[in-house]
Amino acid sequence: MGEIIGLIIVGLIVGALGRLVNPGRDPMGLLLTMAIGVAAVLLVYNLLVDGLIGFIIAVVVAAVLVTIVGRLFSGRGDRRVTA
Repeated sequence: MGEIIGLIIVGLIVGALGRLVNPGRDPMGLLLTMAIGVAAVLLVYNLLVDGLIGFIIAVVVAAVLVTIVGRLFSGRGDRRVTA
């Protein structure tokens, strides 16, 4: 149980750092940020390396994922009708 909570906390930190890399308005909420961070941590720690280098690589992976997801969601909910 402690590993899951630790993964969620580290995932939230990694996701937030990944969002900081991308300037401008961000259409993602807290849960999606955490999910991206957890995915990045799981991907890097399980497949590549762990420790400080793994954390840095996870932040880079999260930044890339945030950019991709942000571009996918950028057109949603921002449609204005002009006359």
